[in-house]
Amino acid sequence: MALQIWPLLVAALSGLAMALQGSINAALGKVIGLWESTFIVHMVGLLLVSLLLFVCKVGNGCLSDIPKAPWYTYLGGVLGVIIIYSVALAIPKVGAAPATTAIILAQVFTAGLVDHLGLFGLNKIPFNYYKVLGFFLMTGGAWLVLKR
Repeated sequence: MALQIWPLLVAALSGLAMALQGSINAALGKVIGLWESTFIVHMVGLLLVSLLLFVCKVGNGCLSDIPKAPWYTYLGGVLGVIIIYSVALAIPKVGAAPATTAIILAQVFTAGLVDHLGLFGLNKIPFNYYKVLGFFLMTGGAWLVLKR
């Protein structure tokens, strides 16, 4: 599998946005409450994506195909609420870097399992020694980041 730079840069941008979002959501949560900030974040997101879909006409999908998707593909909204709430809860208590470190480790481990098992219709990408070693090295790096 050849490395594709553009998707990796987009993914890195996503990571940057997630780190900023968590800190911003935590700040909002301190002012209006965690559940309230989770609601506002999703409402602002809904307004933006509505504008993009219906006014700017971006997207090449078809909303009438909604019933064709497997039931579990709709759990992203539930996971989004869990993510927004838990990150906004964790960051003020432990800090942005430690919370993000825990998030990244859990993401990489879970993503590795998803790849290895080929869940959700994705191609199977089995674990190998390099990936296991990489995860342990990340864990060691996380320990160093979290060490006071």
